[in-house]
Amino acid sequence: MGRSSKDKRDVYYRLAKEEGWRARSAFKLLQINEEFGLFKDVKKVVDLCAAPGSWSQVLSRKLRGNAEDPDDIKIVAVDLQAMAPLPGVIQIQGDITKVSTAEEIISYFKGENADLVVCDGAPDVTGLHDLDEYIQAQLLLAALNITTHLLKKGGTFVAKIFRGKDVTLLFAQLKIFFNNVTIAKPRSSRNSSIEAFAVCQGYNPPDGYVPNMMNPLLDLQYDDFTQLTGVNRFIVPFVACGDLSAYDSDKTYSLQLNEDHVYEYRQPTQVPIDPPYKEAVQLKRENKLAQPQTQMFAPSTSKECGSSAMNIDSEQTLSAETVTAQNNFSLETLTLTNPENP
Repeated sequence: MGRSSKDKRDVYYRLAKEEGWRARSAFKLLQINEEFGLFKDVKKVVDLCAAPGSWSQVLSRKLRGNAEDPDDIKIVAVDLQAMAPLPGVIQIQGDITKVSTAEEIISYFKGENADLVVCDGAPDVTGLHDLDEYIQAQLLLAALNITTHLLKKGGTFVAKIFRGKDVTLLFAQLKIFFNNVTIAKPRSSRNSSIEAFAVCQGYNPPDGYVPNMMNPLLDLQYDDFTQLTGVNRFIVPFVACGDLSAYDSDKTYSLQLNEDHVYEYRQPTQVPIDPPYKEAVQLKRENKLAQPQTQMFAPSTSKECGSSAMNIDSEQTLSAETVTAQNNFSLETLTLTNPENP
């Protein structure tokens, strides 16, 4: 498989490299902004779970590039992982669940609150959609919790969610703090993905609400909210972002997109600094990565072709024994035995 194979399969990955973005996710924020006008009159922004920094790149280019005085724009990026520097972006390597992180962010705004808070964070997915959705909801609510410390009244909060059966619960929780909540799906987000983004506008916390990092993220009675019916049920508004003529994230395109554009392979703009899979990649390059040792034996039903087709010695026979565990489960295993050497 050549280096350009992924460029064919993922047009936004290719465009991200050509335009100098660190990741294809930059187009998601750009398309959400096209639909909702997130950057209008924004000077102070917080990017939570920012690594590798593509959203911070978008914020820096769009806000500082259009400002009369770029120094008036304050962008703070927060992540547990280290991130390569970006022009005009203040970086904090910290935990978004800690009050000290919120206080450090506000210190860069000289005591003022942010106009916009964005969060593109997601856990390592397991493939079990219900579990992934639950963990992502916890991360979103942790981001919301710190946002209540940072965001000014009337501000906007944008965060990634995984759509599932409990999306109405998230919507109900977000509506407590924001006047308008919309679930958006950018065109650059694959249709096959359960990913979407909650766009929360008009921050307006309940009267008397005091931000507290010790608040539980999910109410113990949350199932009561998911089972609401009739007039009590929440209908979550959903918007598809991005021009319909934009590239389809699930489609494979030719490397030559148009006659005026000559394809040239490009390396990623910024490689990860210290990824958790670094050691595994090195072992694979050195052909030292452990491979599972598996042997499969299939008993033959024919005397004539069984031993020759399966390469099993005629003196060897297959026997089965059943092992019963304490938890009353049975595991049937095949063992190879030799009559001469039991």
